[in-house]
Amino acid sequence: MWLVVGLGNPGSKYERNRHNVGFMAVDAIANDPASFSPFKAKFQGKLSEGRIGSTKVLLLKPETYMNNSGQSVAAAANFYKIEAKHIIVLHDELDLKPGEVRVKKGGGNAGHNGLKSMQAHLGTPDFWRMRIGIGHPGEKDMVSNYVLSDFAKADQTWLDALLQGVDKYAANLTDDGPESFGKAVSDFMRPLE
Repeated sequence: MWLVVGLGNPGSKYERNRHNVGFMAVDAIANDPASFSPFKAKFQGKLSEGRIGSTKVLLLKPETYMNNSGQSVAAAANFYKIEAKHIIVLHDELDLKPGEVRVKKGGGNAGHNGLKSMQAHLGTPDFWRMRIGIGHPGEKDMVSNYVLSDFAKADQTWLDALLQGVDKYAANLTDDGPESFGKAVSDFMRPLE
């Protein structure tokens, strides 16, 4: 069983924010109503259950706001007895150019409060991360406003392609693992570079 977590902030105010690209990516996976149930309130978040191929997959969007995402993730992981090696979090990454995707297991949090909270509540940094590049505003004091603002119209082409790639290659996650999933989405995005 896999727990796929999208990071973001709840509510329509934040829906199109750069910080919510993790929510958007999880919604893209949930797009197939034949494979996933509608999201329901559970574990201080919204949870959808389904299958990718023969593997059971839980999709989770914590509703605790970004800084407390770990509360929701740990509650779901503990209930379903899912180890960190079977958790992948999809989140925004300032240090990657817009649309760039990288997958890694473990590591630091690079100041990302959602990751910081997950590490604290899970008691380990050894979960998988799909880092989705949103670019950097250039100055450190502009970061908060940047991540909490909506994607620009110029971002729509790569964002649409990214979400299509996440949906299209989700089976790679369960068939071949997170690195294969990330590579497939990256390769799908390459024509836009």
